[in-house]
Amino acid sequence: MTRSLAGIRVFVAVCVLGIAGGVRNAEAQSGNCSSMPTAAELRTALQQAVTRGGEAGGLFHGARMWGSIVNRSGTLCVTAASTSDPTQVWPGSQAIAKAKAYTANAFSLDNLALSSAMLYTFTQPGHSLWSLGQSNLFDADLLQSPEAPNGGQGQIAGGLIFFGGGVPLYSNGRIVGGLGISGDTSCTDHEIAKRVRDILAMNPPGGMLADDIVYDESVFNHPLCVNTYKNGAFVGNEKPAKY
Repeated sequence: MTRSLAGIRVFVAVCVLGIAGGVRNAEAQSGNCSSMPTAAELRTALQQAVTRGGEAGGLFHGARMWGSIVNRSGTLCVTAASTSDPTQVWPGSQAIAKAKAYTANAFSLDNLALSSAMLYTFTQPGHSLWSLGQSNLFDADLLQSPEAPNGGQGQIAGGLIFFGGGVPLYSNGRIVGGLGISGDTSCTDHEIAKRVRDILAMNPPGGMLADDIVYDESVFNHPLCVNTYKNGAFVGNEKPAKY
């Protein structure tokens, strides 16, 4: 009888500790997002970014965007569309925005801001990080309808994207998460992403352009897109395909 009672006490104690641990983990995830921008703040920043810093280029001039934010743990915090009717932003871009946010956060540090655009060349065939994208696939279960994009909050969607539109987020010189933008060309996505981050006052220690997209000869090189603008100035168009 004594042994049975002791066993019951141990079992109850383990259950209580397990529940308490789960609660703490949930609270930690929720707390981590409490210091991040809200969906309303993200939407406002997306709308303001279109005219902040001049022409953004691309197909829609940066006016049809999905934005997503993750915290330092990679946990999905908020997702928002820049338009009043989110069905008028490419549905496929919601998943891309989430993956870009995860990517920028995943490969940046306090003293090294790496936008998703800066990873382009490294991850191409024949380069040192080829196949990196296979290391953490996007969880499609966390892709939601345009009308309800915030499903999956508090979970890690993952996914790795290596073209423009993802930037790390900082607070007081420390990395706190990532921002992903998608809905136009990857070049325009990057332009809007860095503007949104600046509006939210979450730039890295090196400033708004510390991890800017690079179009010249560099290991961080990113190809031009259709109607490409950089910091308000036209820089060219994507080259025609060669067969």
